[in-house]
Order: sequence, then structure tokens, then C-alpha cells
Amino acid sequence: MKILGIDSSGLVASVAIVEDDILVGEYTTNYKKTHSQTLLPMLDELKKMIDLDLNSVDAIAIAAGPGSFTGLRIGAATAKGLGLALNKPLVEVPTLEGMAFNLWGTDALIVPMMDARRNQVYTGAYEFVNEAADDGSVNKCLHCVVEQCATDVTEWIRKINEIGREVIFLGDGVPVYAKQIAEGMTGKYSFAPAGFNYQRAASVAALGEVYFAQGRGIDAALHQPEYLRKSQAEREKDEKQTAQVKV
Repeated sequence: MKILGIDSSGLVASVAIVEDDILVGEYTTNYKKTHSQTLLPMLDELKKMIDLDLNSVDAIAIAAGPGSFTGLRIGAATAKGLGLALNKPLVEVPTLEGMAFNLWGTDALIVPMMDARRNQVYTGAYEFVNEAADDGSVNKCLHCVVEQCATDVTEWIRKINEIGREVIFLGDGVPVYAKQIAEGMTGKYSFAPAGFNYQRAASVAALGEVYFAQGRGIDAALHQPEYLRKSQAEREKDEKQTAQVKV
């Protein structure tokens, strides 16, 4: 099985190819260029480097949100365009699940945090649990402890403390809210290191491979990003309308 992974949900732009549990190639950047400038050139470069025939791909795994509204739209447009052109299904991988998969196998509670501005984060809580396979072996599978959501940082830290487990934080929200994490956490915690702490298309593709095997592929035309909350423009419009009603 060959899966193309795409993630442009945050500051990072990333593309990868995973084939039968082997990472064949990955191209990831975290620099001051828009994803519209980088994503397709990165895919084209990866394609050349590994002699990839895109028609050989079985499915396209896309980081489906939450995240940057613009980034998600660029990723969705890229994945849908490829899916429709190649007649390949898409596999929607929630952004935070893809990030949690970076830390495969840890016994700690995994808490990705993406900066959503206004003292809010896109976040969730995940763990790896042992599940018996049909052949009697035991596999570690990603399990959701708290569903992804948009929430206030202070309230979120309080909720994590109530779970009462060792925590690994990752994501672009960590450096933004590191002081609040340090002041608010009552239990043992750590921050994921470079290479594991931001989005990676390799994780999206690897998790997409699992989900595709479970029958979770969809027609490319049906994909819609999961924003979790309204855009800033929509929020400002609602606030303006509310103010007008009060007047």
C-alpha cells in the first residue's frame, strides 16, 4: 500500500510517501513562505527524488484540521485536485491525531497544542494502548482521551491536571504558552524535541495507511477541512452584528 501524506495545517508544510510501513521520502519546511509557494514544488521535488509515479499511489492522506484557515484550504485544494485528477481516494487524518502519532509508543499522555490566538489553542489528548491482533501479536494503537477542540489555555491546563498523568506537549502553541504551562502544570511534563514537535506528513501518511486499511477513504470531492471554529472575519462580523442589535 502506498500513501501520499500532505500537511499544511500550521506553520509547517510537509509532504511524504509511505509504502507498506516504510517511509520512502519526506520533504518538510518550517520557513517564512506561504504554503501556496512551497507545497506543490516540494511534492514535485520529492516525486523526482524517489522516481514517484503519482498514479501508483493508493490514497492521499490529508491533515484535515483544525489549524490555519488558509493552510487548511491550500492543503485541501491540493489533495482534492490530485485526488480528482488521479481518481484516488482521500483519507482524512485529524491534524492533532497526526501530530500525536509523531510520539508513537510513548506511555505518557500526548497533548498537541496549536496556537489559535486570543489565549486559545486547538488541542486534544491522546495515548497509545495495546490491542491484540488476529495473529495473537500486540499492536500499539492511537487512542483519543479528549477529542480535539478549540479552548482557553488556562482551562485546558486545568483539565490536563485533572487527568493526572505524565504529559508530553508538542505543537506551535508550546513556545507561545510555555510560561502558562510551566506555571499551571502540577504533574510531570515535558516538551517534544525538534523533529517530533511539529506537523509531519510522514505521520499523516502512516496514520492514513492505518485508516485506509480500515475503510476510511472518501471520494476526493467530498473532503472539507475541519476548522472547529469560525474564522476571524466571521467572528468580527458576528461581533459587529451583535453590537448593532444592542444599539
